[in-house]
Amino acid sequence: MKKILLLSDTHGHIDDVILKYVQQADEVWHAGDIGDLVVTDTLKKVKILRAVYGNIDCDKARMEFPLHDRFWCEGVDVWITHIGGYPGKYNLGIREELQNNPPKLFICGHSHILKVIFDKKNNLLHMNPGACGKSGFHEVRTMLRFVIEADKIKDLEVIELGKR
Repeated sequence: MKKILLLSDTHGHIDDVILKYVQQADEVWHAGDIGDLVVTDTLKKVKILRAVYGNIDCDKARMEFPLHDRFWCEGVDVWITHIGGYPGKYNLGIREELQNNPPKLFICGHSHILKVIFDKKNNLLHMNPGACGKSGFHEVRTMLRFVIEADKIKDLEVIELGKR
């Protein structure tokens, strides 16, 4: 069993409120737009971190983190990328792979809009945790927390961190 904290679009922001939730997780997954490697360096000191780079990230972030990270967590096939789109409107660069070899859990960031949608066509769960940073058009900073146990994704929670 793994307790996962999923966040995205920090845009260089990390604070004690985010870190409080990091402490409660087994792993932290960051879906891009890190903004400053101080964010990921801080997260790595506390918990296991998986991250991808986003469109605003610098060359150093792009050297440290991949554009796509596909891996297994417990019995769940997971794919994280920054710009992924949504069911019915996936990014052209990944649409074919999602159709031909869908993961069980597809995660992206970028939009700053928290959404969790089951994609019936591709038989996968799509998650976007919104944005937990202070830069952007979102009004409320958000993250997601959930558990992966065997091949099940369960106990999903939306975490609201207050106004940006």
